[in-house]
Parts: sequence; structure tokens; C-alpha cells
Amino acid sequence: MSAGFRTVREERKMRSVKNVGLCVLLLLCLGVLSCSGSLFRNYGQILPGGEVTRDLERGVFHPELRYYISGSDLYPNALIGLQRDYRLDPAALWKEIAMTPEKLREVVGFMKTKAFEYGQFPYEFELLDRGGKKIGFWYSLLSARTFLRFEEDGTVLLPTPDLDTYEKLEPEKEKD
Repeated sequence: MSAGFRTVREERKMRSVKNVGLCVLLLLCLGVLSCSGSLFRNYGQILPGGEVTRDLERGVFHPELRYYISGSDLYPNALIGLQRDYRLDPAALWKEIAMTPEKLREVVGFMKTKAFEYGQFPYEFELLDRGGKKIGFWYSLLSARTFLRFEEDGTVLLPTPDLDTYEKLEPEKEKD
């Protein structure tokens, strides 16, 4: 009986060793792919920035950009400005808006008001292409996350944040 028990124990140990070995091999492969750049070659970067925030708050808009919002027209979850020579994936849920200085101040003001209700602040991030060239900006709460990918047909995939971006910040209500 004990010989059979040792065999089961040994089999478990062998399976564990194989699983660890497979995990190490997988991590090694992912490391090599990411170092070679082939895994992430179509992705841009979204980096913190601050120079556009002042312009947004003052209503300084840039005609070389197209402006889009996500979520509610009154309290957008995110605002982006994208250079006109780039086009967003048509399947994305962004809504293009005709921008004026007054409209920009209004949109940013409403976003700030909604964020302040939850003790948060909207932030500006720079959108960079694969080569590190700035192609636009992203303005939202820190919790509104996304990524930037360039498709083979030239479109930019920039998913909108979750539609319940602000609602996620509500404290859980106590159950009666």
C-alpha cells in the first residue's frame, strides 16, 4: 500500500516539476518576444503630460486635432484630441465633436466638476505613435484606462474607457 502511495506522490511531484518548467519556458519566450519588439511593435504609448491641461482649461483648441468624447455628452468619461492625419477605428465608441474654445472650456469644466464630486481630478496624457512622436492627447480620470494600437490598415485602435467610469468611484452603499 505504501508503495502505491509513493507512486502517486512521485507522480504529483513530477507534474509539479513539469508545470514549473512550462511556466519558466513560457516566461522566457515572452521575455524574448518583448525584447525583440515583435510582440509590441504595433503599440503606441500613453504617457503623463501636463502642457495640454492648461490649454484645455483655458479653452485653447488646436485646429490640427480632431476632438472626441466618450460617454455622456454632459459628463464625458474621456476627451481625446487626435491629429487629423490619423483615423480612429470606426468600431470604437468615440463621438467626434466640433470644437470651439467655448465648447472646450465647457466639456473640460463639466469633466472636472464630475470628477471633483468623487474627490478625483482629470489628467492629461500624451498619445505617442510607435516612433515616440506625439499624435494627440487623452484627458480623463486616472482610473479610465486604455491602450493605443496601430492597425495594419492605418487605423488607430484606442478603446474608450468603461461607461461606468464615474460610477465605479461611488462608495459601496451599506445594505440594510
